Amino acid sequence: MNDRTALTASARIAAAADGSLPVLESDGPLALRRTRATGPHGPSGPYTRVTVVGAMSAPLGGDRLRLDAEVRDGARLLVDSAAATVALPGRTGAPASYEIGLTVGAGAELRWLPEQLVCATGSVLRMRTTVDLDPTARLILREEQILGRHQEEPGTLATRLSVRRAGRPLFDQELGCGPGAPAGWDGPAVLAGHRATGQLLVVDPEFADKPVGTRLLGEHAVLAPLAGPAALVTAVAPDALALRRVLDEALRVLVPF
Repeated sequence: MNDRTALTASARIAAAADGSLPVLESDGPLALRRTRATGPHGPSGPYTRVTVVGAMSAPLGGDRLRLDAEVRDGARLLVDSAAATVALPGRTGAPASYEIGLTVGAGAELRWLPEQLVCATGSVLRMRTTVDLDPTARLILREEQILGRHQEEPGTLATRLSVRRAGRPLFDQELGCGPGAPAGWDGPAVLAGHRATGQLLVVDPEFADKPVGTRLLGEHAVLAPLAGPAALVTAVAPDALALRRVLDEALRVLVPF
């Protein structure tokens, strides 16, 4: 257990079409750094890249964290992280919260590709990600949750991902895992005993005319089209490495550059 007191912290990113970052503000454990765009490229060239660097252990029980990113019209932003985020218990047993707000403008693209979220024994985390997309925007969003560190019982995690496109709901999903979650979370209809789960969401206006087909990706992952120009990959795996492999392969299938 970490002995520091709970804190409230926020961070903000705004990316412009000329590759600049008019806003790059952070405090507490959410340290933002502009990094070299050596990652994926597209037809329009490299992305502006921002890496989230953990300045201290977080989220800790009782913490209130918020990260907002705005990708302005025509901009291309890649956000990743330097290491996994580890949710830890605090002194009081209070839950931690982590809110993420993403806005992607006209003709803009966001690749949201953080490292895994690890829920250590005794932690309680409520995580909410809200995305607002222009109808011409593109989004690649990856989420990975690891329940417990190596040979450790899981913490409690409640997550919700809500995506709106042109102001209308495109995707809204909740997941609860761990000892504080509703019964059945570890049963055959949910995790089936696995301790790593994740999803890859790709929204692309081109899918309106060329929707992806449903298919299995290995033994415990599925690719499916959504009711909109989007595709979702959902996967469970025995560990973080196996989960990343299947999601990386799915990304290569859905985004061939």
